[in-house]
Amino acid sequence: MPFTLLPHLRPDTPAPASRHAPFPRYNFSGGHNDPASTPVAALRAAADAVFAREGRTLATYGLESGPLGYRPLRDVLVAKLARYAGIEAQADDILITSGSLQGLDLVNALFVSPGDTVLIEEDCYGGSISRLNRLGATLIGIPQDAQGMRIEALSETLNRLKTNGVTPKYLYTIPTIQNPSGSVMPLARRRALLELAMTAGFPVVEDDCYADLVFSGQRPPAIAALARQAGWDGVIHLGSFSKSIAPALRVGFLVAGWDIMSRLLALKQDAGSGALEQMVLAEFCATHFDAHLAMLRAALQVKADALVAALAEQFGTAAEFAAPEGGIFLWVTLPLGVDTSRLAELAARSGIALNAGAEWSVSAPERSRRRLRLCFANPSVDVIRAGITELAQVCHREFGVPVRSGNVVKT
Repeated sequence: MPFTLLPHLRPDTPAPASRHAPFPRYNFSGGHNDPASTPVAALRAAADAVFAREGRTLATYGLESGPLGYRPLRDVLVAKLARYAGIEAQADDILITSGSLQGLDLVNALFVSPGDTVLIEEDCYGGSISRLNRLGATLIGIPQDAQGMRIEALSETLNRLKTNGVTPKYLYTIPTIQNPSGSVMPLARRRALLELAMTAGFPVVEDDCYADLVFSGQRPPAIAALARQAGWDGVIHLGSFSKSIAPALRVGFLVAGWDIMSRLLALKQDAGSGALEQMVLAEFCATHFDAHLAMLRAALQVKADALVAALAEQFGTAAEFAAPEGGIFLWVTLPLGVDTSRLAELAARSGIALNAGAEWSVSAPERSRRRLRLCFANPSVDVIRAGITELAQVCHREFGVPVRSGNVVKT
C-alpha cells in the first residue's frame, strides 16, 4: 500500500517544489552573477593559506570565534562597512548568516506573528514578500518613484495606521540598488525615512545586498549609519557576499545593536553558518576585495549597457525602463495587455528564463502584471543580445508587442 503524505502535512505547507531543470539557454532570472568575474584563482590561494594556518580550528564549532561567526571575517566587515556604507560598528555588532535570507528569517522570527503589519516597498524583493505572506503578516506596500520609497506616502500611511491604533512591526527597505527597480534613495530621503521611524518607534530593516554594485562606486551612507550617528539602535542592516563575490558561497551578515542582536542570536540555533566559506572570504577580502569589486562593477556595467541596447533595438519604445545605476537587474514595463506571467511561461519553452512582475509586487496591480525583471549578470553580451531577440519574437507572437522587432516581419 503506498504511503499517503497529505493527511500528515501542516495546513500552511507551501506547494511542492518542482524538480531541478537544466540551466536555461538564456537565463535572465534569479540573482546569478558574472562567471568570468568569479575570482577562482584568488579564492583557491586564500583557501590554501587559511587552511594551512588555521585548519585545525575546524575541529570546534564556531572556529573558536563564538556564535557570531568567524572573527577575522567580522573584522574585515568592520572595515568594509565603515569604508563603503559609513557604518561605524564593532565586530560584536555583526552576525554571520547563511546568506542574507537567513538574516531576514531571523528578523521575522523575532518580530512577526500572524496579522502583524509590516511596511514594505510596493515593488520589492520577492523573497521578502513570500516569507511575510507565509507568516500571515499584513503587508502594506509603500509607493515608489525613481528615487525609491516615497516619503510622503509613507507618512500618510503611518498617520492612517496611527488613527487605527496600529504600529508596524518593522519597515523593510532596499534603499541602495533597490530590487527590482534599481533605484538609489538619496540622502535627504534616507534621513526623512529614519526620522519617521524614530518618531513612530518602529524598527527599520535595511537590505543592502546590492549596495556594493553601484557602478560609479559612489553611494549615500546606509540608513544604519545615519541611525548610529543619531544614537538610535532601531535599524537592522542586512548584507551579503552573494552579489559581490559569489552567490553559491551563501555568506551573509546582519548588523545590529546588542539589544536586538542578543535576541536574534538566541534564535540562530544552527550551530553556526558554514565555516569554510567564512575562512576563505576573510582571507580573500582582506587583500583583494576592493580590486575585485572595481573589476566586477566594470564587467556588470558592460552587460547592463548591452541589455539596454538590445531592448532598445528589439522592443523600441514598447519597453520602458530606467538605465540602472548599478546592480544586476533591469525592471522593464511593457504595454497594457501584456501579461508577463504568461510571457514567462511561453519564453521558457524557447529556453528563456525571466521573472514576471507579479512576483515582485505586494499587491500585483495591473501595472505589475506587465512588468518583468531581467538579470543581466550571468549571460554573456552575445547571449544577452540573442536572448532579447528571441524574447521579442515570443512577445510579438503572443501579444503583438513589439509591433516590430529585429526578427519579426515588418507589416
